[in-house]
Amino acid sequence: MQKGNIGVTTENIFPVIKKFLYSDHEIFLREIVSNAIDATQKLKTLYEKGEFKGEFSSPKVTVTLGTETITVSDNGIGLTAEEIEKYINQIALSGATDFLEKYKDSANSIIGHFGLGFYSAFMVSKKVEIVTKSYREGAQAVKWSCDGSPEYTLEETEKAERGTDIIMYIDDDSKEFLSESRISAILNKYCRFLPVEIAFGKKKEWKDGKQVETDEDNIINDTTPLWTRKPSELKDEDYKEFYRKLYPMSDEPLFWIHLNVDFPFNLTGILYFPKVKSSLELQKNKVLLFCNQVYVTDEVEGIVPDFLTLMHGVIDSPDIPLNVSRSYLQSDSNVKKISTYISKKVSDRLTQIFNNDRKEFEEKWNDLKIFIHYGMLTEEDFYDKASKFTLLQDTDGNKYTYEEYKNLVSAEQTDKEGNIIYLYSNDKEKEFGFIENAKNKGYNVLLMDGQLDVALISLLERKFEKTRFTRVDSDTVENLIVKEEQKFSTLSEARREVLTGVFESQLPHMEKREFHVQAMPMGENGAPIMITQTEYMRRMKEMAAIQPGMSFYGEMPDMFNVLLNEEHPLIKRVLESAESACADKTQPIDEKKAALESRRKELYDARNGKKEDEIPQSEKDELFEIEKEITAAKSEKEGILAEYAADDKTVKQLIDITLLQNNMLSGEALNNFVKRSIELMK
Repeated sequence: MQKGNIGVTTENIFPVIKKFLYSDHEIFLREIVSNAIDATQKLKTLYEKGEFKGEFSSPKVTVTLGTETITVSDNGIGLTAEEIEKYINQIALSGATDFLEKYKDSANSIIGHFGLGFYSAFMVSKKVEIVTKSYREGAQAVKWSCDGSPEYTLEETEKAERGTDIIMYIDDDSKEFLSESRISAILNKYCRFLPVEIAFGKKKEWKDGKQVETDEDNIINDTTPLWTRKPSELKDEDYKEFYRKLYPMSDEPLFWIHLNVDFPFNLTGILYFPKVKSSLELQKNKVLLFCNQVYVTDEVEGIVPDFLTLMHGVIDSPDIPLNVSRSYLQSDSNVKKISTYISKKVSDRLTQIFNNDRKEFEEKWNDLKIFIHYGMLTEEDFYDKASKFTLLQDTDGNKYTYEEYKNLVSAEQTDKEGNIIYLYSNDKEKEFGFIENAKNKGYNVLLMDGQLDVALISLLERKFEKTRFTRVDSDTVENLIVKEEQKFSTLSEARREVLTGVFESQLPHMEKREFHVQAMPMGENGAPIMITQTEYMRRMKEMAAIQPGMSFYGEMPDMFNVLLNEEHPLIKRVLESAESACADKTQPIDEKKAALESRRKELYDARNGKKEDEIPQSEKDELFEIEKEITAAKSEKEGILAEYAADDKTVKQLIDITLLQNNMLSGEALNNFVKRSIELMK
C-alpha cells in the first residue's frame, strides 16, 4: 500500500473547494458523470483508431444509490497507478490568496480552470474512493482513497472489468443526495443529453397494485439529441416532439431555427419561437446552454442577443467553457462572434419564411412580433434586416410591410407641412367611434396594441422620414391631419364663457384626472361633445410606465380636453337656454368685467417703455385691485352658471355619454346616468 500527500501548494484544498462550490453543490454529480463519459469516449476513440483491440459493444455509465453512498461506474479507459498519481494526486495551485482573488466572481470557475471536476465530490462526501482498472493489457486494478484531508492511500485491488468506479460516502449534512428523486432530478437537469447511455436504477412497471422494478436498466438520457443530427434527416414533427420534451407544458412552437456552424467557432443548437400567452411563460422557459451535450446554464445573456433570450431551445458549443462565468462571457471574442451569428441566423430564417410563405408568416405575426420588435429596439443591425419583413396591422386586420403601408396612406394622410401621419389605435373597441370617424374621412388606422408598441412608435418616428404617429382619439378628425388652416371658435368671449362654464361646472372630480373645456366648430354632423388627450402627454405617461427615468411624467395627472362642438344643434340649444336663463344675472357682471379689463389695458399700456421703479405705486395698487375684482367677477359668473347647469339634464347627459364612451363612468355616476336616461325617454 502506498501512502502520501496530495500535491497542492495550498495548506488544504478541500476547505476551499467546499467553500466556493457549496452554492452549486449539486454540480458534483454532473462533474463525476461527465468524467465517466469522457473516459468512455476516449476508449471509443482508441477503438475506432485500432489502438484498442478489446470488446467495445455496449458503453455505459451507471449511477448507483446505496444507503450511505453514491457510485458512478463506467467501462471506459480506466487508470493505472501512475495515472492516478499524475491526474489525481497533483493539483497545482499558485496559492490560496491568488486563487480566491482570481475566482471570487465565479464559483464554478474552480472546476473548469484547475481540472477539479473530480474533487467536486468532496463537496458532499466525507470520503471518496476510486476503484479503477486500465484498458491496457495486463493492467493491475488499484484503489485510491481519501477522507478529505491532503492524505491519501493507493493500493492494489481486484476488479474484473476495465473502467472506473467513483464511490462517494455522503456527509451527514448532505443526506439529501441519498434520495432517489433528488439524484433523478439532478441527472435529468445536467445529463439527459450526454452521448453515452447513463443508467440509474431499473425501469419500473405497475404490477399487482404497486410499482415494481424490472430487469431492464433505466436509461435517463437521449444520446443523440436533435441538435446533433442533420436538418435533412429531420421532419417538422421531430422538432415539435423535441420541443415538447424540453417544455412539456407549452403550446406548439411557431417556428424553429437549426444552428450548425464549425468555423470560426463550433456551434449547434435549435432555437424556437414560442407561442407566448403570458410574461410568466417567458420567464419560466429559457434557452438552455450546453457544452458537448453537458448542461451548463439557462442564463444565456451575453451568448445570445438580448432580444433572443425570449426564445426557447438549446445552444451547444465546446467553445464556451463548461463552467462559464458572466465576466468571461462579456470579454470572450468567440462568445461575441456566436451572438452575432445567432442574430444573423434568426433574421435570415425570418426573411426566408416571409418570402416563401407570407400567408403563414402573417397568420403567426401577432405571436412573433414581440420577438421582432424587441430585436429592433435593442439591435441596430437587426432593425436593418427586420424592417424588410416587419408588418403593420390595421384595425381591419390587414397587414403591410413598412414600404407597402407608406405607399398606401401617403396620398390621403399627408398634412400641409408634408408629414405623413400614421393614425393608430391602442384598443379598437374603446376607440371605436374615433376609428370610424377617421375611416369615414378616408383614413386608415393602425392597431398598435402590442407590449412594445409604445417604444416602437418612437423608434419608427426617428427612422421614417417626415412621418408622425398620432393616436386616433388625440383630437377631432379634422385636426388629426391638418391639411389647411385650422378653424377656431367664432363665438364671442362672453358666449364662449357661458358655454364652457356650464359644462365645466358639471364635470366630475376624478383623482389624477384633469379636464380642460374648450368650444370649437366641428360641423353640424359632428359629435356634440368629445374627450381627447394630446398625443405628447399621453405618450410620455405611457413611456414612463416602462422607463423608470421618466417617472416624473407618471406622477402627473392625466390631462384631457373636453371639446364642445359649437355647431351642433344640441350644444347651440344648451348655450341659448343658459344665456336666456342667466342673462339678468350675468349681464351686469359682464359689463363690470369689461370695464375692469378696459382699465387694466390702459394701465398696462401706460407701462410701456418704463422701468419697474418708474411706475407709480398708486398704479401698481390699482392694477392689483383690478385683478382681484376680475377674478371675483369670473367666480361669481361661474357660480351662476353652475347653479343653472345643475338642473340642466341635457348638460349632464352629454357629459356622461362622452365619459361612458371613454370608460370614465362607473359606480354612482353610472347608476345616475341610467336613471336619467330612462326618465328622458318617458
